Amino acid sequence: MSTTDNAFSATIDPINTPKPALKQRWWHILDNWKVGIIPLPLFLLAGGLIALDCLGGKLPSDIVVMVATLAFFGFACGEFGKRLPVLGKLGAAAICATFIPSALVHYGLLPEVVVESTTKFYKSTNILYLYICCIIVGSIMSMNRTTLIQGFLRIFFPMLCGEIVGMVVGVGVGTALGLEPFQVFFFIVLPIMAGGVGEGAIPLSIGYAALMHMDQGVALGRVLPMVMLGSLTAIVISGCLNQLGKRFPHLTGEGQLMPNRRNETHRETPVEGKMDVTTLASGALLAVLLYMLGMLGQKTIGLPAPVGMLFLAVLLKLVNGVSPRLQEGSQMVYKFFRTAVTYPILFAVGVAITPWQELVNAFTVTNLLVIISPVTALVATGFLVGKKIGMYPIDVAIVSCCQSGQGGTGDVAILTSGNRMNLMPFAQIATRIGGAINVSLGLLFLSHFLA
Repeated sequence: MSTTDNAFSATIDPINTPKPALKQRWWHILDNWKVGIIPLPLFLLAGGLIALDCLGGKLPSDIVVMVATLAFFGFACGEFGKRLPVLGKLGAAAICATFIPSALVHYGLLPEVVVESTTKFYKSTNILYLYICCIIVGSIMSMNRTTLIQGFLRIFFPMLCGEIVGMVVGVGVGTALGLEPFQVFFFIVLPIMAGGVGEGAIPLSIGYAALMHMDQGVALGRVLPMVMLGSLTAIVISGCLNQLGKRFPHLTGEGQLMPNRRNETHRETPVEGKMDVTTLASGALLAVLLYMLGMLGQKTIGLPAPVGMLFLAVLLKLVNGVSPRLQEGSQMVYKFFRTAVTYPILFAVGVAITPWQELVNAFTVTNLLVIISPVTALVATGFLVGKKIGMYPIDVAIVSCCQSGQGGTGDVAILTSGNRMNLMPFAQIATRIGGAINVSLGLLFLSHFLA
Protein backbone atom coordinates (compact mmCIF):
# COMPACT_ATOMS: atom_id res chain seq x y z
CA MET A 1 0.00 0.00 0.00
CA SER A 2 1.43 3.33 -0.97
CA THR A 3 2.03 5.92 1.70
CA THR A 4 1.93 8.74 -0.84
CA ASP A 5 -1.29 10.78 -0.80
CA ASN A 6 -1.90 12.09 -4.28
CA ALA A 7 -5.24 13.62 -3.48
CA PHE A 8 -3.77 17.04 -2.90
CA SER A 9 -0.74 16.96 -5.15
CA ALA A 10 -0.20 19.86 -7.59
CA THR A 11 -0.64 19.14 -11.26
CA ILE A 12 2.53 19.80 -13.16
CA ASP A 13 1.22 19.21 -16.68
CA PRO A 14 -0.79 22.09 -18.16
CA ILE A 15 -4.50 21.67 -18.56
CA ASN A 16 -5.31 20.64 -22.07
CA THR A 17 -7.92 23.01 -23.44
CA PRO A 18 -9.66 21.73 -26.51
CA LYS A 19 -8.70 23.59 -29.69
CA PRO A 20 -11.53 25.16 -31.70
CA ALA A 21 -12.80 22.97 -34.45
CA LEU A 22 -11.83 23.80 -38.03
CA LYS A 23 -15.30 25.10 -38.81
CA GLN A 24 -15.19 27.36 -35.75
CA ARG A 25 -11.90 28.88 -36.88
CA TRP A 26 -13.33 29.36 -40.37
CA TRP A 27 -16.45 31.02 -39.01
CA HIS A 28 -14.27 33.27 -36.86
CA ILE A 29 -12.43 34.44 -39.98
CA LEU A 30 -15.70 35.08 -41.83
CA ASP A 31 -17.16 37.05 -38.94
CA ASN A 32 -14.13 39.07 -37.85
CA TRP A 33 -11.67 39.50 -40.71
CA LYS A 34 -13.23 42.11 -42.99
CA VAL A 35 -12.43 44.69 -45.64
CA GLY A 36 -15.07 47.33 -45.00
CA ILE A 37 -18.14 45.19 -44.41
CA ILE A 38 -17.00 42.31 -46.66
CA PRO A 39 -15.57 39.16 -45.02
CA LEU A 40 -11.97 38.73 -46.17
CA PRO A 41 -12.50 35.34 -47.91
CA LEU A 42 -15.44 36.77 -49.89
CA PHE A 43 -13.38 39.86 -50.71
CA LEU A 44 -10.55 37.70 -52.08
CA LEU A 45 -13.02 35.55 -54.01
CA ALA A 46 -14.61 38.66 -55.55
CA GLY A 47 -11.18 39.94 -56.56
CA GLY A 48 -10.28 36.62 -58.16
CA LEU A 49 -13.52 36.42 -60.14
CA ILE A 50 -13.17 40.02 -61.34
CA ALA A 51 -9.58 39.33 -62.39
CA LEU A 52 -10.70 36.28 -64.41
CA ASP A 53 -13.31 38.40 -66.22
CA CYS A 54 -10.72 41.10 -66.91
CA LEU A 55 -8.26 38.54 -68.30
CA GLY A 56 -11.05 37.29 -70.54
CA GLY A 57 -11.40 40.82 -71.89
CA LYS A 58 -15.01 41.39 -70.86
CA LEU A 59 -16.62 42.41 -67.59
CA PRO A 60 -20.45 42.38 -67.84
CA SER A 61 -22.13 45.64 -66.84
CA ASP A 62 -25.25 43.92 -65.49
CA ILE A 63 -26.25 44.58 -61.91
CA VAL A 64 -25.11 41.19 -60.56
CA VAL A 65 -21.49 41.57 -61.64
CA MET A 66 -21.37 45.31 -60.91
CA VAL A 67 -22.55 44.84 -57.33
CA ALA A 68 -19.49 42.67 -56.69
CA THR A 69 -17.17 44.94 -58.67
CA LEU A 70 -18.21 48.21 -57.02
CA ALA A 71 -18.19 46.60 -53.57
CA PHE A 72 -14.69 45.15 -54.11
CA PHE A 73 -13.06 48.36 -55.29
CA GLY A 74 -15.16 50.75 -53.21
CA PHE A 75 -14.50 49.09 -49.86
CA ALA A 76 -10.84 48.50 -50.77
CA CYS A 77 -10.33 52.24 -51.36
CA GLY A 78 -12.38 53.16 -48.29
CA GLU A 79 -10.45 50.74 -46.06
CA PHE A 80 -7.16 52.14 -47.35
CA GLY A 81 -8.28 55.67 -46.47
CA LYS A 82 -9.47 54.64 -42.99
CA ARG A 83 -6.07 53.12 -42.17
CA LEU A 84 -4.04 56.20 -43.12
CA PRO A 85 -2.43 57.73 -40.02
CA VAL A 86 -4.09 60.99 -38.88
CA LEU A 87 -5.82 61.51 -42.24
CA GLY A 88 -7.95 58.42 -41.65
CA LYS A 89 -9.84 60.33 -38.97
CA LEU A 90 -10.26 63.43 -41.15
CA GLY A 91 -12.37 61.99 -43.96
CA ALA A 92 -9.65 60.21 -45.93
CA ALA A 93 -11.90 57.19 -46.51
CA ALA A 94 -14.41 59.20 -48.55
CA ILE A 95 -11.62 61.08 -50.34
CA CYS A 96 -9.79 57.88 -51.28
CA ALA A 97 -12.98 56.13 -52.40
CA THR A 98 -13.67 59.02 -54.80
CA PHE A 99 -10.31 60.29 -56.01
CA ILE A 100 -8.10 57.17 -56.03
CA PRO A 101 -10.34 55.57 -58.72
CA SER A 102 -10.17 58.79 -60.74
CA ALA A 103 -6.36 58.76 -60.56
CA LEU A 104 -6.23 55.07 -61.46
CA VAL A 105 -8.37 55.71 -64.53
CA HIS A 106 -6.24 58.66 -65.63
CA TYR A 107 -2.93 56.81 -65.31
CA GLY A 108 -4.28 53.63 -66.90
CA LEU A 109 -3.83 51.52 -63.76
CA LEU A 110 -7.44 50.34 -63.66
CA PRO A 111 -8.35 47.70 -66.28
CA GLU A 112 -10.19 49.25 -69.21
CA VAL A 113 -13.01 46.73 -68.98
CA VAL A 114 -13.65 47.79 -65.37
CA VAL A 115 -13.75 51.45 -66.39
CA GLU A 116 -16.11 50.82 -69.29
CA SER A 117 -18.48 48.58 -67.35
CA THR A 118 -18.56 50.87 -64.30
CA THR A 119 -19.20 53.98 -66.40
CA LYS A 120 -21.93 52.27 -68.40
CA PHE A 121 -23.61 50.92 -65.27
CA TYR A 122 -23.46 54.23 -63.39
CA LYS A 123 -24.83 56.33 -66.24
CA SER A 124 -27.50 53.88 -67.37
CA THR A 125 -28.97 53.04 -63.96
CA ASN A 126 -28.82 56.42 -62.15
CA ILE A 127 -28.07 54.41 -59.03
CA LEU A 128 -26.95 57.57 -57.24
CA TYR A 129 -30.55 58.80 -57.18
CA LEU A 130 -31.77 55.50 -55.75
CA TYR A 131 -29.17 55.89 -53.02
CA ILE A 132 -30.12 59.50 -52.29
CA CYS A 133 -33.87 58.89 -52.19
CA CYS A 134 -33.50 55.94 -49.78
CA ILE A 135 -31.15 57.97 -47.55
CA ILE A 136 -33.41 61.05 -47.52
CA VAL A 137 -36.69 59.26 -46.86
CA GLY A 138 -35.17 56.97 -44.24
CA SER A 139 -33.48 59.78 -42.35
CA ILE A 140 -36.65 61.91 -42.35
CA MET A 141 -38.71 59.00 -41.05
CA SER A 142 -36.25 58.53 -38.17
CA MET A 143 -36.54 62.15 -36.97
CA ASN A 144 -38.73 63.49 -34.24
CA ARG A 145 -41.57 65.53 -35.80
CA THR A 146 -41.01 68.64 -33.68
CA THR A 147 -37.25 68.60 -34.18
CA LEU A 148 -37.72 68.06 -37.91
CA ILE A 149 -39.87 71.13 -38.53
CA GLN A 150 -37.74 73.32 -36.25
CA GLY A 151 -34.60 72.24 -38.09
CA PHE A 152 -36.04 73.02 -41.51
CA LEU A 153 -37.25 76.45 -40.40
CA ARG A 154 -33.97 77.46 -38.75
CA ILE A 155 -31.36 76.02 -41.12
CA PHE A 156 -31.96 78.68 -43.77
CA PHE A 157 -30.59 81.55 -41.68
CA PRO A 158 -27.12 80.01 -41.04
CA MET A 159 -27.02 78.98 -44.72
CA LEU A 160 -27.72 82.53 -45.91
CA CYS A 161 -25.24 84.12 -43.53
CA GLY A 162 -22.58 81.58 -44.46
CA GLU A 163 -22.95 82.16 -48.19
CA ILE A 164 -22.74 85.95 -47.85
CA VAL A 165 -19.67 85.80 -45.63
CA GLY A 166 -18.06 83.10 -47.78
CA MET A 167 -18.48 85.10 -50.98
CA VAL A 168 -17.11 88.28 -49.41
CA VAL A 169 -14.10 86.48 -47.91
CA GLY A 170 -13.38 84.58 -51.14
CA VAL A 171 -13.41 87.70 -53.30
CA GLY A 172 -11.37 89.57 -50.69
CA VAL A 173 -8.66 86.89 -50.50
CA GLY A 174 -8.51 86.56 -54.30
CA THR A 175 -8.18 90.33 -54.70
CA ALA A 176 -5.45 90.44 -52.06
CA LEU A 177 -3.55 87.79 -54.02
CA GLY A 178 -3.64 89.95 -57.13
CA LEU A 179 -6.53 88.33 -58.99
CA GLU A 180 -9.30 90.26 -60.70
CA PRO A 181 -12.42 90.37 -58.47
CA PHE A 182 -14.69 89.60 -61.45
CA GLN A 183 -12.74 86.44 -62.29
CA VAL A 184 -12.54 85.37 -58.64
CA PHE A 185 -16.27 85.69 -58.06
CA PHE A 186 -17.63 84.16 -61.27
CA PHE A 187 -15.01 81.48 -61.92
CA ILE A 188 -13.99 80.40 -58.42
CA VAL A 189 -16.35 81.48 -55.62
CA LEU A 190 -19.71 81.16 -57.39
CA PRO A 191 -18.96 77.68 -58.87
CA ILE A 192 -18.00 76.44 -55.40
CA MET A 193 -21.44 77.41 -54.05
CA ALA A 194 -23.42 76.52 -57.18
CA GLY A 195 -24.67 73.12 -56.01
CA GLY A 196 -22.38 70.70 -57.78
CA VAL A 197 -21.96 69.71 -61.42
CA GLY A 198 -25.34 68.91 -62.94
CA GLU A 199 -27.25 71.62 -61.12
CA GLY A 200 -24.37 74.10 -60.79
CA ALA A 201 -21.31 73.94 -63.04
CA ILE A 202 -23.18 72.98 -66.23
CA PRO A 203 -25.91 75.68 -65.95
CA LEU A 204 -23.21 78.23 -65.10
CA SER A 205 -21.13 77.23 -68.13
CA ILE A 206 -24.20 77.54 -70.38
CA GLY A 207 -24.94 80.98 -68.96
CA TYR A 208 -21.32 82.13 -69.26
CA ALA A 209 -21.18 80.89 -72.85
CA ALA A 210 -24.28 82.91 -73.76
CA LEU A 211 -23.44 86.09 -71.82
CA MET A 212 -19.67 86.27 -72.31
CA HIS A 213 -19.58 84.82 -75.84
CA MET A 214 -17.21 82.00 -74.98
CA ASP A 215 -17.28 78.29 -75.75
CA GLN A 216 -19.26 76.29 -73.21
CA GLY A 217 -16.55 73.63 -73.03
CA VAL A 218 -13.98 76.26 -72.11
CA ALA A 219 -16.27 77.72 -69.46
CA LEU A 220 -17.01 74.27 -68.01
CA GLY A 221 -13.30 73.43 -67.98
CA ARG A 222 -12.64 76.52 -65.85
CA VAL A 223 -15.42 76.08 -63.29
CA LEU A 224 -15.47 72.30 -62.88
CA PRO A 225 -12.07 71.98 -61.12
CA MET A 226 -13.15 74.66 -58.64
CA VAL A 227 -16.27 72.67 -57.81
CA MET A 228 -14.15 69.56 -57.21
CA LEU A 229 -11.53 71.31 -55.07
CA GLY A 230 -14.24 73.06 -53.08
CA SER A 231 -15.88 69.69 -52.43
CA LEU A 232 -12.52 68.19 -51.42
CA THR A 233 -11.98 71.03 -48.96
CA ALA A 234 -15.46 70.51 -47.53
CA ILE A 235 -14.82 66.76 -47.08
CA VAL A 236 -11.67 67.45 -45.05
CA ILE A 237 -13.38 70.13 -42.94
CA SER A 238 -16.32 67.80 -42.28
CA GLY A 239 -13.93 65.13 -41.02
CA CYS A 240 -12.28 67.68 -38.73
CA LEU A 241 -15.68 68.75 -37.40
CA ASN A 242 -16.51 65.12 -36.61
CA GLN A 243 -13.33 64.83 -34.54
CA LEU A 244 -14.14 68.13 -32.85
CA GLY A 245 -17.55 66.74 -31.89
CA LYS A 246 -15.90 63.70 -30.28
CA ARG A 247 -13.69 65.98 -28.21
CA PHE A 248 -16.47 68.42 -27.26
CA PRO A 249 -19.71 66.40 -27.16
CA HIS A 250 -21.79 69.35 -25.98
CA LEU A 251 -21.29 71.02 -29.37
CA THR A 252 -22.94 68.26 -31.39
CA GLY A 253 -26.27 66.50 -31.60
CA GLU A 254 -24.70 63.54 -33.48
CA GLY A 255 -26.96 64.10 -36.48
CA GLN A 256 -29.55 66.37 -34.85
CA LEU A 257 -29.68 70.07 -35.65
CA MET A 258 -31.85 71.05 -32.70
CA PRO A 259 -31.70 70.20 -28.99
CA ASN A 260 -34.84 68.38 -27.94
CA ARG A 261 -36.36 70.66 -25.35
CA ARG A 262 -39.15 68.21 -24.53
CA ASN A 263 -36.68 65.51 -23.60
CA GLU A 264 -37.84 63.41 -26.50
CA THR A 265 -35.14 61.15 -27.78
CA HIS A 266 -33.95 61.09 -31.37
CA ARG A 267 -34.79 57.47 -31.82
CA GLU A 268 -36.49 55.36 -34.32
CA THR A 269 -40.21 54.96 -33.97
CA PRO A 270 -40.82 51.85 -31.86
CA VAL A 271 -42.95 49.15 -33.32
CA GLU A 272 -44.41 46.08 -31.78
CA GLY A 273 -43.08 42.78 -32.93
CA LYS A 274 -40.21 41.93 -35.21
CA MET A 275 -39.95 43.70 -38.53
CA ASP A 276 -40.31 41.33 -41.46
CA VAL A 277 -38.99 41.43 -45.00
CA THR A 278 -42.24 42.80 -46.41
CA THR A 279 -41.93 45.85 -44.17
CA LEU A 280 -38.39 46.42 -45.38
CA ALA A 281 -39.52 46.13 -49.01
CA SER A 282 -42.41 48.52 -48.37
CA GLY A 283 -39.98 51.06 -46.91
CA ALA A 284 -37.83 50.88 -50.05
CA LEU A 285 -40.90 51.18 -52.28
CA LEU A 286 -42.05 54.25 -50.33
CA ALA A 287 -38.74 56.00 -51.08
CA VAL A 288 -38.92 55.10 -54.78
CA LEU A 289 -42.52 56.25 -55.17
CA LEU A 290 -41.84 59.55 -53.44
CA TYR A 291 -38.94 60.12 -55.83
CA MET A 292 -41.22 59.37 -58.79
CA LEU A 293 -43.66 61.98 -57.45
CA GLY A 294 -40.70 64.35 -57.20
CA MET A 295 -39.87 63.67 -60.86
CA LEU A 296 -43.47 64.48 -61.75
CA GLY A 297 -43.15 67.75 -59.84
CA GLN A 298 -39.93 68.57 -61.69
CA LYS A 299 -41.74 68.22 -65.03
CA THR A 300 -44.65 70.42 -63.94
CA ILE A 301 -43.15 73.16 -61.75
CA GLY A 302 -39.40 72.76 -62.30
CA LEU A 303 -38.54 71.89 -58.68
CA PRO A 304 -35.61 69.40 -58.59
CA ALA A 305 -36.88 65.87 -58.03
CA PRO A 306 -34.82 65.20 -54.85
CA VAL A 307 -36.12 68.41 -53.28
CA GLY A 308 -39.72 67.63 -54.24
CA MET A 309 -39.36 64.16 -52.78
CA LEU A 310 -37.85 65.67 -49.63
CA PHE A 311 -40.80 68.01 -49.08
CA LEU A 312 -43.28 65.17 -49.66
CA ALA A 313 -41.50 62.97 -47.12
CA VAL A 314 -41.53 65.79 -44.56
CA LEU A 315 -45.26 66.35 -45.20
CA LEU A 316 -46.02 62.66 -44.69
CA LYS A 317 -44.03 62.68 -41.46
CA LEU A 318 -45.77 65.78 -40.11
CA VAL A 319 -49.33 64.58 -40.84
CA ASN A 320 -48.59 61.04 -39.59
CA GLY A 321 -49.27 59.71 -43.06
CA VAL A 322 -46.93 56.75 -42.60
CA SER A 323 -47.48 54.03 -39.99
CA PRO A 324 -44.78 53.34 -37.35
CA ARG A 325 -44.03 49.95 -38.92
CA LEU A 326 -43.53 51.45 -42.38
CA GLN A 327 -41.32 54.13 -40.85
CA GLU A 328 -39.27 51.34 -39.32
CA GLY A 329 -38.92 49.76 -42.76
CA SER A 330 -37.71 53.08 -44.22
CA GLN A 331 -35.17 53.40 -41.43
CA MET A 332 -33.78 49.92 -42.08
CA VAL A 333 -33.46 50.71 -45.78
CA TYR A 334 -31.58 53.88 -44.82
CA LYS A 335 -29.21 51.90 -42.60
CA PHE A 336 -28.56 49.36 -45.35
CA PHE A 337 -27.71 51.97 -47.99
CA ARG A 338 -25.62 54.01 -45.57
CA THR A 339 -23.57 50.97 -44.53
CA ALA A 340 -23.38 48.87 -47.67
CA VAL A 341 -23.72 51.21 -50.65
CA THR A 342 -21.82 54.42 -49.77
CA TYR A 343 -18.29 53.38 -50.74
CA PRO A 344 -19.32 51.45 -53.88
CA ILE A 345 -21.23 54.57 -55.00
CA LEU A 346 -18.22 56.81 -54.37
CA PHE A 347 -16.01 54.46 -56.39
CA ALA A 348 -18.44 54.60 -59.32
CA VAL A 349 -18.49 58.40 -59.11
CA GLY A 350 -14.70 58.50 -59.13
CA VAL A 351 -14.47 56.28 -62.20
CA ALA A 352 -17.38 57.66 -64.21
CA ILE A 353 -17.51 61.42 -63.68
CA THR A 354 -14.44 62.67 -61.78
CA PRO A 355 -11.74 64.08 -64.16
CA TRP A 356 -8.39 63.71 -62.45
CA GLN A 357 -6.32 65.88 -64.81
CA GLU A 358 -8.59 68.90 -64.42
CA LEU A 359 -8.27 68.57 -60.67
CA VAL A 360 -4.48 68.43 -60.87
CA ASN A 361 -4.30 71.43 -63.24
CA ALA A 362 -6.29 73.56 -60.80
CA PHE A 363 -4.11 72.50 -57.87
CA THR A 364 -2.11 75.73 -57.54
CA VAL A 365 -1.26 77.63 -54.36
CA THR A 366 -3.30 80.67 -55.40
CA ASN A 367 -6.36 78.64 -56.34
CA LEU A 368 -6.13 76.62 -53.13
CA LEU A 369 -6.01 79.74 -50.97
CA VAL A 370 -8.94 81.32 -52.79
CA ILE A 371 -10.96 78.07 -52.55
CA ILE A 372 -10.15 77.21 -48.93
CA SER A 373 -10.92 80.71 -47.64
CA PRO A 374 -14.61 80.96 -48.70
CA VAL A 375 -15.36 77.34 -47.72
CA THR A 376 -13.77 77.85 -44.31
CA ALA A 377 -15.57 81.17 -43.82
CA LEU A 378 -18.88 79.63 -44.87
CA VAL A 379 -18.52 76.74 -42.43
CA ALA A 380 -17.27 78.93 -39.58
CA THR A 381 -20.21 81.29 -40.07
CA GLY A 382 -22.64 78.38 -40.01
CA PHE A 383 -20.99 77.14 -36.82
CA LEU A 384 -21.20 80.50 -35.02
CA VAL A 385 -24.69 81.45 -36.24
CA GLY A 386 -26.03 77.98 -35.47
CA LYS A 387 -24.68 78.18 -31.93
CA LYS A 388 -26.09 81.69 -31.50
CA ILE A 389 -29.64 80.67 -32.44
CA GLY A 390 -29.68 77.56 -30.26
CA MET A 391 -28.73 74.84 -32.76
CA TYR A 392 -25.95 72.29 -32.51
CA PRO A 393 -23.04 74.17 -34.12
CA ILE A 394 -21.07 71.18 -35.42
CA ASP A 395 -24.06 69.65 -37.16
CA VAL A 396 -25.03 73.01 -38.68
CA ALA A 397 -21.43 73.47 -39.83
CA ILE A 398 -21.41 70.05 -41.52
CA VAL A 399 -24.60 70.98 -43.38
CA SER A 400 -22.85 74.22 -44.35
CA CYS A 401 -20.01 72.15 -45.79
CA CYS A 402 -22.51 70.69 -48.24
CA GLN A 403 -23.10 74.19 -49.65
CA SER A 404 -19.68 73.91 -51.27
CA GLY A 405 -19.99 70.25 -52.23
CA GLN A 406 -20.05 68.43 -55.55
CA GLY A 407 -23.84 68.08 -55.71
CA GLY A 408 -25.42 64.84 -54.57
CA THR A 409 -22.12 62.95 -54.75
CA GLY A 410 -20.44 65.66 -52.70
CA ASP A 411 -23.17 65.42 -50.07
CA VAL A 412 -22.56 61.68 -49.78
CA ALA A 413 -18.79 62.14 -49.41
CA ILE A 414 -19.07 65.08 -46.98
CA LEU A 415 -21.63 63.42 -44.72
CA THR A 416 -19.68 60.15 -44.82
CA SER A 417 -16.55 62.01 -43.76
CA GLY A 418 -18.45 63.73 -40.94
CA ASN A 419 -20.33 60.54 -39.96
CA ARG A 420 -23.61 62.45 -40.22
CA MET A 421 -25.47 60.68 -43.02
CA ASN A 422 -28.84 61.35 -41.35
CA LEU A 423 -28.36 65.03 -42.15
CA MET A 424 -28.89 64.25 -45.85
CA PRO A 425 -32.31 66.02 -46.05
CA PHE A 426 -30.76 69.28 -44.85
CA ALA A 427 -27.73 68.74 -47.08
CA GLN A 428 -30.03 68.44 -50.08
CA ILE A 429 -31.70 71.73 -49.14
CA ALA A 430 -28.29 73.39 -48.94
CA THR A 431 -27.12 71.88 -52.21
CA ARG A 432 -30.19 71.94 -54.43
CA ILE A 433 -32.10 75.01 -53.31
CA GLY A 434 -29.08 77.04 -52.18
CA GLY A 435 -27.17 76.16 -55.35
CA ALA A 436 -30.10 76.98 -57.64
CA ILE A 437 -30.58 80.37 -55.96
CA ASN A 438 -26.86 81.17 -56.28
CA VAL A 439 -26.75 80.20 -59.96
CA SER A 440 -29.89 82.18 -60.81
CA LEU A 441 -28.83 85.32 -58.94
CA GLY A 442 -25.26 85.05 -60.23
CA LEU A 443 -26.32 84.85 -63.88
CA LEU A 444 -28.87 87.64 -63.35
CA PHE A 445 -26.17 89.87 -61.87
CA LEU A 446 -23.79 88.98 -64.71
CA SER A 447 -26.36 89.89 -67.36
CA HIS A 448 -26.89 93.33 -65.77
CA PHE A 449 -23.15 93.81 -65.28
CA LEU A 450 -22.40 93.13 -68.96
CA ALA A 451 -25.42 95.06 -70.25
